[in-house]
Amino acid sequence: MSPLRPLADHDTTRALQRTGVSAGGPVFANLTASQLVTEALRRDEGRLSSDGALLVKTGVHTGRSVQDKFSVADPEIEADVWWRMGNQKLEPAKFEILRGRILSYLQGRELFTQDLYAGADPAYRVRVRLVSTEAWHTLFARNMFIRPTTEELVGFEPDWVILHAPNLQADPATDGVRSTTAIAVSFTQKVICIAGSEYGGEIKKSIFGVMNWKLPEQGVLPMHCSANVARTADGTQGDVALFFGLSGTGKTTLSSDPNRPLIGDDEHGWGPDGIFNFEGGCYAKVINLSTEAEPEIYAATHRFGTVLENVVADEQGRLDLTDGSLTENTRSCYPIEFIPNCDRTGRAGHPKNVVMLTADAFGVLPPISKLSEAQAMYHFLSGYTAKVAGTEKGMGKEPQATFSTCFGAPFIPRRPEVYGKMLAELVKKHGSDCWLVNTGWTGGAYGTGKRMSIQHTRALLAAVLDGSL
Repeated sequence: MSPLRPLADHDTTRALQRTGVSAGGPVFANLTASQLVTEALRRDEGRLSSDGALLVKTGVHTGRSVQDKFSVADPEIEADVWWRMGNQKLEPAKFEILRGRILSYLQGRELFTQDLYAGADPAYRVRVRLVSTEAWHTLFARNMFIRPTTEELVGFEPDWVILHAPNLQADPATDGVRSTTAIAVSFTQKVICIAGSEYGGEIKKSIFGVMNWKLPEQGVLPMHCSANVARTADGTQGDVALFFGLSGTGKTTLSSDPNRPLIGDDEHGWGPDGIFNFEGGCYAKVINLSTEAEPEIYAATHRFGTVLENVVADEQGRLDLTDGSLTENTRSCYPIEFIPNCDRTGRAGHPKNVVMLTADAFGVLPPISKLSEAQAMYHFLSGYTAKVAGTEKGMGKEPQATFSTCFGAPFIPRRPEVYGKMLAELVKKHGSDCWLVNTGWTGGAYGTGKRMSIQHTRALLAAVLDGSL
């Protein structure tokens, strides 16, 4: 039995019923991080590292299941969606079957709910409710999204609901999906169904897809980028820098700069008043992480409250961050305030520098290039880069050259030109300088050349940001 009293009052129960969930078992609503760690340990979902981080394994899925991502093809939105592999059509009737199976699965089980925000700008934020069977995934979501105050939780009504059943297998014969894994989004009903994958990144990226759908209609460009800001002598915000790039190309690492407060490490919007973070946490790739190269991320990885996905540790819980035996895509999920030099507002002005990170697997591109507006749009829309080992299911240890439009093709539900046009207009309006930075290989392709060092890339970026380059 749990040492915690189920925290579902009548309001929570009624709120769950409005989302279709009939909670026949205990419901733990809006637990704190320490309470969720306690529950995860009680349920044998993971164990603690010697530093107190929660070690978990995600089973067969150690990266995103791109081929199992679906959007519901409702007639009113079908023409506006960019359909392709990674955003396949799911018939509305099949979605109802899948959702019904998940709701039946949830009924009578211990449930964990967490009410959260996506979007640091109140004018554009989305209220999200996660309903999960797992404590550690709930902690993951609590770490990743923006945590409301106690006052904001009173009467909280979600705009979007995530029904999360990672241990329920989807049924291709009845659910209309490809395999036993399904990540299905209904933009009209504002419901996300996740079944058959324990990988935490599916939760975060599903909401990123929601923001990519919603914000262009409000005049805000959603971006797969990290961001930081200079601090002036009087303590106010200075110039802002964006870092576009696919997972594993250096967004988190390069934006975590002890001299520039971090706005966010992965997802932002650019609107009339500047930029804002979508999230309240970081999801850092930690294979071969070192305290010398990435001291802030290293410290955050060794803290209570952090979730470590597929990170190897010995019997005493001592981490081996060089061990990729489970996956090269080892991850650390922690609240952004674990980075001492972060800007807790999650907001800043218009960017002075827009940096596009490309992991060139062929070793052809120079370490850094300044781009014209036309060149910047070409690189943004072509998105030449490499998929870094392990970030998607089925990848081996070698990087794979790819063209990922907008540096985030798996996450954009609308056609690329929607986002490209918005970026072009914003760069021109605000006079932003654009740069292409190769964080991949030099002196030859993968296997012949060598990977660009973080220290060298940091030095180049420092010269860009201080205006000396």
